[in-house]
Amino acid sequence: MSASAPASGPAPTPGGPDSFTADLWSDAGPIQRRILEHPFLAGLTDGSLPEEVFRTYVVQDSHYLKGFARALALAAGRASADEEIVFLATAGAEAITVEHELHAAFIADFALSPDDVAATPRSPTTTAYVDFLLAHAAAGSYADGLAAVLACFWIYREVGRALLAEGSPDPRYQRWIDTYASEEFSAQVDELLRIVDRHAPALGTDGRRCFTQIWLQGCRYEWRFWDAAWRGETWPV
Repeated sequence: MSASAPASGPAPTPGGPDSFTADLWSDAGPIQRRILEHPFLAGLTDGSLPEEVFRTYVVQDSHYLKGFARALALAAGRASADEEIVFLATAGAEAITVEHELHAAFIADFALSPDDVAATPRSPTTTAYVDFLLAHAAAGSYADGLAAVLACFWIYREVGRALLAEGSPDPRYQRWIDTYASEEFSAQVDELLRIVDRHAPALGTDGRRCFTQIWLQGCRYEWRFWDAAWRGETWPV
């Protein structure tokens, strides 16, 4: 993906152009542009991403997805509507399924065992992002939990769509792109956006401002997650 490619474009939102989620996407525009310009993602599409960088990403993502699934389970415990409980609990279970299916194939390609992955420490960025998710899902309001998990869903969907338009000569990288550009994943994102828009009127001005701040912080962590893998981030001591 070239730096001159469209930064993000208008992401579809179930609530329409005047919805709260449309405002959220507009606010995240500068971060999304930085994400799509990152050399990690450019390397996925032209196949130049070094294998060791992708391996680092996959291992850290395996750690991250466990925390993400726990955050979704905590959010499900805060939900009151039956359909929201089912959606969040199911999404948490599917986050683990992705790890076991998508990541298992990548890990096998790298000749790593599950023990190898488990023995690899979480990077500073992975630790910070997971702690961010769990703190808001466990100690914040229900809306705080939704705001914290939203970036992983929505950013990945839009990145998958953008990268799918270019494709990748590397079958492993194409498999990753196809997963997040899939209709099944997009349907999950749309459902979460509907939930957010459904609760937006009750948030009030202060609640919307807080939601937006948490959402934007999640977007920043998404950028930093790819950047940490690109830099081979480790603990300095």
